[in-house]
Amino acid sequence: MLRLSGAHAGTIHAVPAAGALSVALLLAGCGGSGTGGSDGGDPAASGTVTLVTHDSWALDEKVVERFEEESGLTVEVSAAGDAGTLVNQLVLTKDAPLGDAVFGIDNTFASRALEAGVVEEYTPADLPDGVEQLGGALTPVDQGDVCVNADAAWFEKSDLEVPRTLEDLADPQYRDLLVVSNPATSSPGLAFLLATVGAFGEDGFEDYWSSLVDNGVKVADSWEDAYYVDFSGAGEGGERPLVLSYATSPAFTVSEDGSESTTSALLDTCFRQVEYAGVLAGSDNPEGAQAFVDFLLGEDAQAALPESMYMYPADPATELPADWEKFAPQAEAPFEVDPAEVSEHRDEWIERWTETVVG
Repeated sequence: MLRLSGAHAGTIHAVPAAGALSVALLLAGCGGSGTGGSDGGDPAASGTVTLVTHDSWALDEKVVERFEEESGLTVEVSAAGDAGTLVNQLVLTKDAPLGDAVFGIDNTFASRALEAGVVEEYTPADLPDGVEQLGGALTPVDQGDVCVNADAAWFEKSDLEVPRTLEDLADPQYRDLLVVSNPATSSPGLAFLLATVGAFGEDGFEDYWSSLVDNGVKVADSWEDAYYVDFSGAGEGGERPLVLSYATSPAFTVSEDGSESTTSALLDTCFRQVEYAGVLAGSDNPEGAQAFVDFLLGEDAQAALPESMYMYPADPATELPADWEKFAPQAEAPFEVDPAEVSEHRDEWIERWTETVVG
């Protein structure tokens, strides 16, 4: 079975909070003919542009190399843990920014980044139709639905119907079958928390969490632990056939003949995660950062996202892999929570989850 990487191994950032930045990685190249703001990057941009991102950065290096060749920039990538840790680091180092550009702030933490002023206003010249910025400073690059996934073979062997809804997950017939990642240490875990808030409201989500505890839910620190240690569908000895992952995950568990996937996403359990890029306030190379944000919205980078980062590109005109319509459809009605509510209550909700579910 193909082992997922990129967004799924970290966005699909579910890496435990790291606290400090990992060693910067030097990429030998950059992006493509799809540099959004100009054909070869901003002619004023030069030198090195440091991208601060999450541990799941995995954009095709050949695409990045073409960007470097066309722009004259050298790209250094500095990884800062998962999306939550990334934002925390940016806020703590606001007066001495860690780099020039940022990628990987998602919609669960975007309000904090904007309120702290860690990104400056910048709008790419060629913003694609249908792509809307946040606060004039955060540009959406990709999106993906965080959903519960099921091990199809396990359910068939057990002669048990695959659950469909969040309510089903609390049904006693699915006792001890679900593993999720912790919202305190994992952005997919936080997305699941927000799905339950959107589904059950302020008066009901905590009771729902209690019902999951009563039904034997397991909480892992990271997406990677949940998927590769606990999930039976990963082919690595896990014992739980239900796992919190992404709607795109089944596109990477397809049989050798391409006829079917060994896993499925429960599309009635989803929260849509959006990832943004921006120019860090006070950076040493703002022109280079702007060129890199342009690049991420360009044709080459957008086309590379599905198979390197396992996310849907932000530009709706981007052609998707042929099997995604069958194996990786997006949810028709993902649960939503008002961004202002997320900003106001995110820390409180995480604390309440910890008290109720983790104990």
